[in-house]
Amino acid sequence: MATIRASCETCGDIELTTADVRVRVCDSDKRGEYSFRCPDCAMTVVKGAESRTIDLLVASGVHMDTWSLPAEMNEIKIGRPITHDDLLEFHAKINDTVAWDEALGALLDS
Repeated sequence: MATIRASCETCGDIELTTADVRVRVCDSDKRGEYSFRCPDCAMTVVKGAESRTIDLLVASGVHMDTWSLPAEMNEIKIGRPITHDDLLEFHAKINDTVAWDEALGALLDS
């Protein structure tokens, strides 16, 4: 089993095995990252990686997962962007029990 040297922000340089490391690659834009749990502090570390690094890790035996961006990322945006005030108004509405009761009553009556 190959030894992989990596760096934890808290503990510094550490050594891992291929079983300790996971690689993730986005099918949509080919971005890659690897992650591991530091054996010293137990913190999960995630680092972006170029394709060359990903290829070396996978060739060493590290398991690779793939994922895709959600389809919503490709949707055409219509209308103005949501503002901070929009979020505050939404928050007020979802906490308004009277408005919820009226909306549910209207649904039940129809």
